[in-house]
Amino acid sequence: MRTRVHAIHVAPGRRLPTKAVAQVAAEAGAGLVGDRYHGTRHRHVTVQALDDLAAAAEVLGRPVDPGLTRRNVTVEHGPLPTRPGERLRIADVELEVVRIAAPCRLLDDWLGAGAMQAMRSPRGGTVFRLLSSGTIRLGDEVVGGDDLDGAPARDVMGIDGPGRRSP
Repeated sequence: MRTRVHAIHVAPGRRLPTKAVAQVAAEAGAGLVGDRYHGTRHRHVTVQALDDLAAAAEVLGRPVDPGLTRRNVTVEHGPLPTRPGERLRIADVELEVVRIAAPCRLLDDWLGAGAMQAMRSPRGGTVFRLLSSGTIRLGDEVVGGDDLDGAPARDVMGIDGPGRRSP
């Protein structure tokens, strides 16, 4: 998979609106600086794809603004990796899948009635944790799956893959 970053959003608090930014600092093992999940153990970054938002808009009957979904990074197209342990790289930042992002009831508040249902799997995106630090910018290349080259980055939390401790 190869695509590019279309939008970046951070929210400073749980029920506060997201803010569109041109770039964001990503800290390995901590998350995106300025985002409500910065400092959490595993939920560092949420990523969604524009084509999934288009599918959700079709179900919902109106456009879906990427910032209102409360996901951090929107890429131009998917599919996104969804299995725990799969990797994705945005510029020099390495991410690892934690789980599929489940839509919450706040979507109905932000996007309107029916949004939570329209964003159900697989359209809700993926939750990742950060394995390396760097800056994520609009337009950065996103690489995943077989297109990742070289050995995966060592996990900052001491796990090389799902359930495996590094030496």
